[in-house]
Amino acid sequence: MVRLNRIYTRTGDDGTTGLADGSRVSKGDARMAAIGDVDEANCAIGVARAALGPGSLSEMLARIQNDLFDLGADLATPGEVEGALRLMPGQTEWLEHSIDRMNLALEPLTSFVLPAGDPAAAALHLARAVVRRAERSAVAAGAGPLVLTYINRLSDLLFVAARMVNQNAHGDVLWVPGASRS
Repeated sequence: MVRLNRIYTRTGDDGTTGLADGSRVSKGDARMAAIGDVDEANCAIGVARAALGPGSLSEMLARIQNDLFDLGADLATPGEVEGALRLMPGQTEWLEHSIDRMNLALEPLTSFVLPAGDPAAAALHLARAVVRRAERSAVAAGAGPLVLTYINRLSDLLFVAARMVNQNAHGDVLWVPGASRS
């Protein structure tokens, strides 16, 4: 278990930060960008949970937030470190089962969906976009296949969750190609 007695250590004042194996890297390193983007994605999911309120979708997102800390630990551990916390295939499989379960209740798409609608759905769409950025950062950092697959599937889940929320409210907001042309 983690125990933090002091929040500041001054060890990063020189623009470096420590990884799980004890090595230090620049805070501008691609790995650190990926870790930061995953952290931001986790925060965006927290905002979506706040917009949703209590319920099964919020509980699902709580599990995902915990998984994102596992993913961050995976990213923060370069190479092979005995006993390192790594993502497991079952975490991605759980996302896939969750997507399939939610998608069963949705009408098939007939248009692209705008990131709008119910405030909770809009928050989920924003979280999806942040997750997509985290995915690009993880690719640039050379993350392993389990990390990349999990992040890719997570953005799919957030899209389907936003559609589900909108369906239970006023429906998806659909893109109308060329609608504002004169």
